[in-house]
Amino acid sequence: MDRPEFEVHPSILSGETSDIYFLRARDILRKEGLDPVVTMEVFPSKTGVLCGMREVKALLDKVLPPGSEAWSLSEGEPIQRKEVVLRITAPYQSFGIYETAIIGSLAHGSGWATAARECVEAAQGIPIMSFGARHVHPLVSGVMDYAAVAGGCQSCSSAVGANLAGVSPAGTMPHALILIMGDTAKATVAFDKHMPPEVPRISLVDTFKDEAEESVLVAQAMKGRLSGVRLDTPSERGRVTADLTKEVRARLDLAGFKEVRIFVSGGLDPERIRYFIENKSPVDGFGVGSYISGAKPIDFTADIHEVEGKPVAKRGRIPGITPNPRLKRVI
Repeated sequence: MDRPEFEVHPSILSGETSDIYFLRARDILRKEGLDPVVTMEVFPSKTGVLCGMREVKALLDKVLPPGSEAWSLSEGEPIQRKEVVLRITAPYQSFGIYETAIIGSLAHGSGWATAARECVEAAQGIPIMSFGARHVHPLVSGVMDYAAVAGGCQSCSSAVGANLAGVSPAGTMPHALILIMGDTAKATVAFDKHMPPEVPRISLVDTFKDEAEESVLVAQAMKGRLSGVRLDTPSERGRVTADLTKEVRARLDLAGFKEVRIFVSGGLDPERIRYFIENKSPVDGFGVGSYISGAKPIDFTADIHEVEGKPVAKRGRIPGITPNPRLKRVI
């Protein structure tokens, strides 16, 4: 899938999402007739995975005048504490009010991407899907899922996030469908009947019966068309365990369904993923929700380091451009 460009919301362009003191500073500089060319550098407070730069570039493309420059690292790159990830050289009034939006986009995006990378590394090659859209406001679910993919997730559950990331959305079926239809096998057969062929036939098997029993019943009803089963056992029933995945695998194999894969979701984080890996669980994929969506943002700071070519800095920082050979010119 081709990835669409990020759209810049009108409230961002108007400055409504900015800290008010940037708007006041712009107004003062306008009245004083001051609009120097400045160089601003942006850096993080800790190591992580960079994300949000595509969104930032979309904003800068709209507001920077000809002759301006922007240098940055790329989405998904590892970043170090205080490493310059973005450098902008342009008339201050063209972009100064967007400092809030720039560092906010990088802060949240990088936090989500870093959490995703932690899960991916814990899974040691087993695919991770982002299932966190239900844990955030709908207006940010797309950028959250996009960041999860930038951090290494194979896919995500929201269509908007998958579209931004250039992947196909991932998901099985909700408990609601099964509860309404009254039978897991019946619901799965209906899913197979009505969904396009490119959608994987993965059944949720923890609604009515024992997961191992339900898996076999669904596989039998699907007559070779079942791609996989998803275990999402709630905490009230002891969650999904390594032993449960092994039993499901054994029951499916004994019934002749060795091709049916096993996916696990429900309260997963890197520690829980490592538990399944260390216990040699036969898991083919993990769905991670709130660990990614609830990740703490990584703080970013933006500092002016030059004004009309003259090195400057606030106390505690070094005046002048901070070298980083990894930066590439993007504008």
